[in-house]
Amino acid sequence: MRRRRPARLALLLVALPVLAQPGRPGPPPAPTLTLQAVPAAITPTQFYVAAVLDARPERHAVAAMLPRPAQPGGPAPAPEAVDLQGGGLAAICEFVARSVPRAAGLRPVTVRLRECRLQETPGAPGWATGKLTLALSFEWLRNGRTIALTTYTGAARYQRPLTSAYAAAEPALRQALVAALQYFDGWMNREAAANAKLALRLQVHPSNSPFRHEADTLFYSPAHPLSYPDFLAVPRPRNGAVGAVFPSFAYTAQAQALNGVLHLHLQTKVFVVRTNSWLLPSAHDAYSLNHEQRHFDLVQLVAERFKRKVTPDSLTLDNYDARMQFQFLQSWREMNQLQDQYDAETSHGQNQAAQQRWNERIEAELRRYGVK
Repeated sequence: MRRRRPARLALLLVALPVLAQPGRPGPPPAPTLTLQAVPAAITPTQFYVAAVLDARPERHAVAAMLPRPAQPGGPAPAPEAVDLQGGGLAAICEFVARSVPRAAGLRPVTVRLRECRLQETPGAPGWATGKLTLALSFEWLRNGRTIALTTYTGAARYQRPLTSAYAAAEPALRQALVAALQYFDGWMNREAAANAKLALRLQVHPSNSPFRHEADTLFYSPAHPLSYPDFLAVPRPRNGAVGAVFPSFAYTAQAQALNGVLHLHLQTKVFVVRTNSWLLPSAHDAYSLNHEQRHFDLVQLVAERFKRKVTPDSLTLDNYDARMQFQFLQSWREMNQLQDQYDAETSHGQNQAAQQRWNERIEAELRRYGVK
Protein backbone atom coordinates (compact mmCIF):
# COMPACT_ATOMS: atom_id res chain seq x y z
CA MET A 1 0.00 0.00 0.00
CA ARG A 2 1.41 3.33 -1.18
CA ARG A 3 1.71 6.10 1.37
CA ARG A 4 0.27 9.52 0.26
CA ARG A 5 2.55 12.49 0.60
CA PRO A 6 1.18 15.42 2.61
CA ALA A 7 0.09 18.48 0.53
CA ARG A 8 2.46 21.51 0.51
CA LEU A 9 1.09 24.77 1.84
CA ALA A 10 2.04 28.02 0.05
CA LEU A 11 2.18 31.10 2.27
CA LEU A 12 1.52 34.56 0.71
CA LEU A 13 2.86 37.41 2.77
CA VAL A 14 1.29 40.79 2.04
CA ALA A 15 2.80 43.98 3.44
CA LEU A 16 0.03 46.14 4.83
CA PRO A 17 0.46 49.93 5.25
CA VAL A 18 0.98 51.11 8.75
CA LEU A 19 -1.72 53.64 9.48
CA ALA A 20 -1.17 56.39 11.96
CA GLN A 21 -3.20 55.80 15.02
CA PRO A 22 -5.61 58.50 16.11
CA GLY A 23 -4.03 60.81 18.65
CA ARG A 24 -0.44 59.87 17.79
CA PRO A 25 1.47 62.95 16.34
CA GLY A 26 3.45 62.64 13.08
CA PRO A 27 6.94 64.06 12.52
CA PRO A 28 7.15 67.81 13.22
CA PRO A 29 7.30 70.08 10.14
CA ALA A 30 10.67 71.53 9.22
CA PRO A 31 11.11 75.01 10.74
CA THR A 32 10.97 77.98 8.35
CA LEU A 33 11.35 81.74 8.40
CA THR A 34 8.57 83.88 6.94
CA LEU A 35 10.13 86.84 5.13
CA GLN A 36 7.95 89.94 5.38
CA ALA A 37 7.80 92.30 2.39
CA VAL A 38 8.51 96.03 2.77
CA PRO A 39 6.15 97.78 0.32
CA ALA A 40 7.87 100.62 -1.59
CA ALA A 41 11.19 99.97 0.11
CA ILE A 42 12.54 101.93 -2.85
CA THR A 43 10.86 103.65 -5.80
CA PRO A 44 13.29 103.28 -8.72
CA THR A 45 13.36 105.83 -11.52
CA GLN A 46 16.15 104.19 -13.56
CA PHE A 47 15.35 100.46 -13.48
CA TYR A 48 12.95 97.72 -12.56
CA VAL A 49 13.80 94.22 -11.32
CA ALA A 50 13.07 91.83 -14.16
CA ALA A 51 14.39 88.67 -12.50
CA VAL A 52 16.09 87.30 -9.40
CA LEU A 53 18.42 84.35 -10.03
CA ASP A 54 20.06 81.97 -7.58
CA ALA A 55 23.83 82.00 -8.13
CA ARG A 56 24.84 80.54 -4.75
CA PRO A 57 27.52 77.83 -5.03
CA GLU A 58 25.54 75.69 -2.57
CA ARG A 59 21.80 76.13 -2.54
CA HIS A 60 21.16 74.91 0.96
CA ALA A 61 18.82 76.37 3.56
CA VAL A 62 19.57 80.01 4.23
CA ALA A 63 20.08 79.56 7.98
CA ALA A 64 21.66 77.25 10.55
CA MET A 65 19.93 78.17 13.81
CA LEU A 66 20.01 77.05 17.42
CA PRO A 67 16.71 75.55 18.64
CA ARG A 68 15.41 75.92 22.16
CA PRO A 69 17.29 73.81 24.72
CA ALA A 70 15.51 70.72 25.94
CA GLN A 71 15.54 72.07 29.49
CA PRO A 72 15.60 75.69 30.66
CA GLY A 73 19.18 76.68 31.29
CA GLY A 74 20.47 73.57 29.56
CA PRO A 75 23.13 73.57 26.84
CA ALA A 76 22.17 74.75 23.36
CA PRO A 77 21.50 71.90 20.95
CA ALA A 78 23.29 71.65 17.62
CA PRO A 79 22.17 74.14 14.92
CA GLU A 80 19.39 72.99 12.60
CA ALA A 81 18.77 73.94 8.98
CA VAL A 82 16.07 76.59 8.61
CA ASP A 83 14.99 77.85 5.18
CA LEU A 84 12.67 80.63 4.12
CA GLN A 85 9.06 79.68 3.75
CA GLY A 86 8.51 78.44 0.20
CA GLY A 87 12.26 78.06 -0.40
CA GLY A 88 15.08 80.59 -0.29
CA LEU A 89 14.96 81.83 -3.88
CA ALA A 90 11.17 81.84 -4.16
CA ALA A 91 10.82 83.80 -0.92
CA ILE A 92 13.41 86.41 -1.96
CA CYS A 93 11.80 86.72 -5.41
CA GLU A 94 8.44 87.39 -3.76
CA PHE A 95 10.05 89.83 -1.33
CA VAL A 96 11.60 91.85 -4.16
CA ALA A 97 8.43 91.77 -6.26
CA ARG A 98 6.33 93.08 -3.36
CA SER A 99 8.93 95.58 -2.12
CA VAL A 100 10.07 97.21 -5.39
CA PRO A 101 7.48 98.81 -7.71
CA ARG A 102 7.87 97.71 -11.33
CA ALA A 103 7.64 100.45 -13.96
CA ALA A 104 7.74 99.61 -17.66
CA GLY A 105 10.07 101.62 -19.86
CA LEU A 106 12.99 101.56 -17.42
CA ARG A 107 16.10 99.39 -17.63
CA PRO A 108 15.37 95.69 -16.93
CA VAL A 109 17.76 94.58 -14.17
CA THR A 110 18.59 91.05 -13.08
CA VAL A 111 19.59 90.44 -9.47
CA ARG A 112 21.84 87.46 -8.79
CA LEU A 113 21.85 86.02 -5.29
CA ARG A 114 25.52 85.19 -4.68
CA GLU A 115 25.35 84.45 -0.97
CA CYS A 116 22.65 84.43 1.68
CA ARG A 117 23.70 82.70 4.87
CA LEU A 118 22.68 83.14 8.48
CA GLN A 119 24.73 81.19 11.05
CA GLU A 120 23.96 81.04 14.77
CA THR A 121 26.46 80.03 17.43
CA PRO A 122 26.11 79.82 21.22
CA GLY A 123 26.75 83.09 22.99
CA ALA A 124 26.39 83.89 26.66
CA PRO A 125 24.51 81.23 28.64
CA GLY A 126 20.97 81.09 27.29
CA TRP A 127 21.77 83.28 24.28
CA ALA A 128 22.48 82.76 20.58
CA THR A 129 24.70 84.98 18.40
CA GLY A 130 23.66 85.31 14.76
CA LYS A 131 25.82 86.37 11.81
CA LEU A 132 24.25 87.17 8.45
CA THR A 133 26.18 87.45 5.17
CA LEU A 134 24.44 88.70 2.03
CA ALA A 135 25.98 89.18 -1.42
CA LEU A 136 24.14 90.27 -4.56
CA SER A 137 25.22 91.28 -8.04
CA PHE A 138 23.26 93.42 -10.49
CA GLU A 139 23.25 93.39 -14.29
CA TRP A 140 21.02 94.38 -17.17
CA LEU A 141 20.34 93.21 -20.69
CA ARG A 142 21.09 95.80 -23.39
CA ASN A 143 20.56 94.91 -27.03
CA GLY A 144 20.72 91.22 -26.19
CA ARG A 145 23.99 91.49 -24.25
CA THR A 146 24.39 91.18 -20.47
CA ILE A 147 26.08 94.21 -18.89
CA ALA A 148 27.52 93.68 -15.39
CA LEU A 149 26.81 96.73 -13.24
CA THR A 150 27.79 96.47 -9.58
CA THR A 151 27.85 94.16 -6.57
CA TYR A 152 26.75 94.47 -2.97
CA THR A 153 28.07 92.65 0.10
CA GLY A 154 26.58 93.21 3.51
CA ALA A 155 26.76 91.64 6.95
CA ALA A 156 24.77 91.88 10.16
CA ARG A 157 25.00 90.47 13.69
CA TYR A 158 22.45 90.04 16.43
CA GLN A 159 21.94 88.32 19.78
CA ARG A 160 18.78 86.69 20.98
CA PRO A 161 17.70 84.55 23.94
CA LEU A 162 17.35 80.89 23.03
CA THR A 163 13.83 80.94 24.37
CA SER A 164 12.63 83.46 21.74
CA ALA A 165 12.68 81.03 18.80
CA TYR A 166 13.72 82.90 15.61
CA ALA A 167 12.39 86.36 16.38
CA ALA A 168 15.60 88.24 15.48
CA ALA A 169 16.52 86.32 12.33
CA GLU A 170 13.81 87.48 9.94
CA PRO A 171 14.22 91.22 10.69
CA ALA A 172 17.99 90.92 10.17
CA LEU A 173 17.53 89.33 6.74
CA ARG A 174 14.75 91.72 5.78
CA GLN A 175 16.79 94.79 6.71
CA ALA A 176 19.85 93.46 4.85
CA LEU A 177 17.81 92.94 1.66
CA VAL A 178 16.35 96.45 1.91
CA ALA A 179 19.84 97.89 2.42
CA ALA A 180 21.06 96.07 -0.71
CA LEU A 181 18.18 97.39 -2.81
CA GLN A 182 18.66 100.92 -1.47
CA TYR A 183 22.37 100.73 -2.28
CA PHE A 184 21.67 99.69 -5.88
CA ASP A 185 18.97 102.33 -6.31
CA GLY A 186 21.42 105.01 -5.14
CA TRP A 187 24.14 103.63 -7.42
CA MET A 188 21.83 103.78 -10.43
CA ASN A 189 20.74 107.33 -9.64
CA ARG A 190 24.37 108.45 -9.41
CA GLU A 191 25.66 106.55 -12.44
CA ALA A 192 22.79 106.80 -14.92
CA ALA A 193 23.83 110.20 -16.27
CA ALA A 194 27.52 109.53 -16.91
CA ASN A 195 28.22 105.77 -16.95
CA ALA A 196 28.65 104.30 -20.44
CA LYS A 197 27.34 100.95 -19.15
CA LEU A 198 23.93 102.55 -18.70
CA ALA A 199 23.73 104.46 -22.00
CA LEU A 200 20.55 103.84 -23.97
CA ARG A 201 21.64 105.17 -27.37
CA LEU A 202 24.66 106.39 -29.31
CA GLN A 203 25.50 109.63 -31.10
CA VAL A 204 28.57 110.21 -33.28
CA HIS A 205 30.20 113.64 -33.59
CA PRO A 206 32.77 113.59 -36.44
CA SER A 207 35.41 116.26 -37.00
CA ASN A 208 38.76 116.85 -38.68
CA SER A 209 41.99 117.44 -36.83
CA PRO A 210 42.90 121.14 -36.87
CA PHE A 211 45.77 122.19 -39.12
CA ARG A 212 49.24 121.87 -37.64
CA HIS A 213 52.60 122.28 -39.35
CA GLU A 214 55.11 120.34 -37.29
CA ALA A 215 58.77 119.65 -37.92
CA ASP A 216 58.18 116.39 -39.80
CA THR A 217 54.38 116.29 -40.17
CA LEU A 218 51.96 118.40 -42.19
CA PHE A 219 48.26 118.00 -41.36
CA TYR A 220 45.71 118.40 -44.12
CA SER A 221 44.04 121.74 -44.73
CA PRO A 222 42.61 123.10 -48.01
CA ALA A 223 44.09 126.45 -47.03
CA HIS A 224 47.60 124.98 -46.66
CA PRO A 225 48.44 122.81 -49.69
CA LEU A 226 51.81 121.15 -50.16
CA SER A 227 54.75 123.44 -50.94
CA TYR A 228 58.36 122.77 -51.93
CA PRO A 229 59.72 123.05 -48.34
CA ASP A 230 57.46 120.11 -47.33
CA PHE A 231 59.67 117.67 -49.30
CA LEU A 232 62.57 117.07 -46.93
CA ALA A 233 63.77 113.57 -47.88
CA VAL A 234 66.67 112.83 -50.23
CA PRO A 235 65.25 112.11 -53.73
CA ARG A 236 65.04 108.43 -54.68
CA PRO A 237 63.73 108.48 -58.28
CA ARG A 238 62.36 105.24 -59.73
CA ASN A 239 59.87 104.13 -62.39
CA GLY A 240 59.99 107.56 -63.97
CA ALA A 241 58.67 109.29 -60.83
CA VAL A 242 60.02 112.77 -60.17
CA GLY A 243 58.72 112.93 -56.63
CA ALA A 244 57.03 110.97 -53.86
CA VAL A 245 54.76 111.90 -51.02
CA PHE A 246 53.54 109.65 -48.20
CA PRO A 247 50.11 110.74 -46.91
CA SER A 248 48.16 108.68 -44.40
CA PHE A 249 45.36 109.05 -41.90
CA ALA A 250 44.43 108.01 -38.41
CA TYR A 251 41.53 108.61 -36.03
CA THR A 252 40.81 109.11 -32.37
CA ALA A 253 37.51 108.41 -30.63
CA GLN A 254 36.53 109.64 -27.19
CA ALA A 255 33.35 108.37 -25.57
CA GLN A 256 31.36 110.47 -23.12
CA ALA A 257 28.10 109.37 -21.53
CA LEU A 258 25.59 112.09 -20.75
CA ASN A 259 21.98 111.63 -19.68
CA GLY A 260 21.66 108.15 -21.13
CA VAL A 261 23.39 109.01 -24.43
CA LEU A 262 26.89 107.84 -25.32
CA HIS A 263 28.48 110.66 -27.31
CA LEU A 264 31.31 109.43 -29.53
CA HIS A 265 33.65 112.24 -30.55
CA LEU A 266 35.39 110.97 -33.69
CA GLN A 267 38.30 112.95 -35.11
CA THR A 268 40.22 112.04 -38.27
CA LYS A 269 43.82 113.11 -38.85
CA VAL A 270 45.11 113.26 -42.44
CA PHE A 271 48.80 114.03 -42.67
CA VAL A 272 51.98 113.83 -44.72
CA VAL A 273 55.31 112.78 -43.27
CA ARG A 274 57.56 115.53 -44.62
CA THR A 275 60.82 113.70 -43.83
CA ASN A 276 59.72 110.79 -46.08
CA SER A 277 58.62 112.99 -49.00
CA TRP A 278 60.93 114.10 -51.80
CA LEU A 279 60.84 116.04 -55.07
CA LEU A 280 63.54 116.32 -57.69
CA PRO A 281 64.87 119.86 -58.21
CA SER A 282 63.82 119.61 -61.85
CA ALA A 283 60.25 118.98 -60.70
CA HIS A 284 59.84 122.21 -58.75
CA ASP A 285 56.91 123.32 -60.86
CA ALA A 286 53.18 123.71 -60.35
CA TYR A 287 52.29 120.62 -62.39
CA SER A 288 54.47 118.22 -60.37
CA LEU A 289 53.39 119.81 -57.09
CA ASN A 290 49.75 119.37 -58.09
CA HIS A 291 50.29 115.65 -58.78
CA GLU A 292 51.64 115.13 -55.26
CA GLN A 293 48.89 117.30 -53.73
CA ARG A 294 46.27 115.00 -55.32
CA HIS A 295 47.76 112.07 -53.40
CA PHE A 296 47.14 114.11 -50.25
CA ASP A 297 43.59 115.01 -51.39
CA LEU A 298 42.73 111.35 -52.03
CA VAL A 299 43.52 110.43 -48.44
CA GLN A 300 41.29 113.25 -47.21
CA LEU A 301 38.47 111.85 -49.35
CA VAL A 302 38.96 108.38 -47.85
CA ALA A 303 38.85 109.91 -44.36
CA GLU A 304 35.59 111.69 -45.23
CA ARG A 305 34.05 108.42 -46.37
CA PHE A 306 35.28 106.70 -43.21
CA LYS A 307 33.52 109.29 -41.05
CA ARG A 308 30.28 108.68 -42.93
CA LYS A 309 30.54 104.92 -42.37
CA VAL A 310 30.84 105.38 -38.61
CA THR A 311 27.21 106.09 -37.79
CA PRO A 312 24.94 104.99 -34.92
CA ASP A 313 23.32 102.51 -37.32
CA SER A 314 26.65 100.82 -38.05
CA LEU A 315 27.82 100.70 -34.41
CA THR A 316 26.51 99.19 -31.19
CA LEU A 317 26.78 100.51 -27.67
CA ASP A 318 28.53 97.32 -26.55
CA ASN A 319 30.98 96.92 -29.45
CA TYR A 320 31.46 100.31 -31.08
CA ASP A 321 35.24 100.31 -30.76
CA ALA A 322 35.76 97.01 -32.63
CA ARG A 323 33.34 98.02 -35.37
CA MET A 324 35.10 101.35 -35.82
CA GLN A 325 38.42 99.58 -36.10
CA PHE A 326 36.98 97.27 -38.77
CA GLN A 327 35.71 100.24 -40.79
CA PHE A 328 39.11 101.93 -40.43
CA LEU A 329 40.92 98.88 -41.81
CA GLN A 330 38.52 98.80 -44.74
CA SER A 331 39.21 102.48 -45.42
CA TRP A 332 42.95 101.89 -45.10
CA ARG A 333 42.75 99.30 -47.89
CA GLU A 334 40.66 101.68 -49.99
CA MET A 335 43.30 104.40 -49.50
CA ASN A 336 46.13 102.17 -50.76
CA GLN A 337 44.09 100.94 -53.72
CA LEU A 338 43.19 104.50 -54.74
CA GLN A 339 46.81 105.67 -54.53
CA ASP A 340 47.99 102.77 -56.71
CA GLN A 341 45.17 103.34 -59.20
CA TYR A 342 45.93 107.06 -59.38
CA ASP A 343 49.62 106.54 -60.07
CA ALA A 344 48.95 103.75 -62.59
CA GLU A 345 46.40 105.72 -64.62
CA THR A 346 48.41 108.95 -64.63
CA SER A 347 51.78 107.18 -65.09
CA HIS A 348 53.02 109.04 -62.00
CA GLY A 349 51.82 112.29 -63.53
CA GLN A 350 53.40 111.76 -66.95
CA ASN A 351 49.99 111.25 -68.65
CA GLN A 352 48.63 114.78 -68.67
CA ALA A 353 45.19 113.89 -70.03
CA ALA A 354 44.65 111.29 -67.30
CA GLN A 355 46.01 113.73 -64.72
CA GLN A 356 43.41 116.29 -65.78
CA ARG A 357 40.60 113.75 -65.41
CA TRP A 358 41.76 112.87 -61.90
CA ASN A 359 42.08 116.58 -61.04
CA GLU A 360 38.46 117.16 -62.00
CA ARG A 361 37.21 114.04 -60.24
CA ILE A 362 39.04 114.85 -56.99
CA GLU A 363 37.92 118.50 -57.02
CA ALA A 364 34.30 117.48 -57.49
CA GLU A 365 34.43 115.02 -54.59
CA LEU A 366 36.16 117.50 -52.29
CA ARG A 367 33.30 119.94 -52.95
CA ARG A 368 30.68 117.21 -52.49
CA TYR A 369 32.04 116.35 -49.04
CA GLY A 370 32.30 120.02 -48.08
CA VAL A 371 36.10 119.99 -47.86
CA LYS A 372 36.28 122.84 -50.37
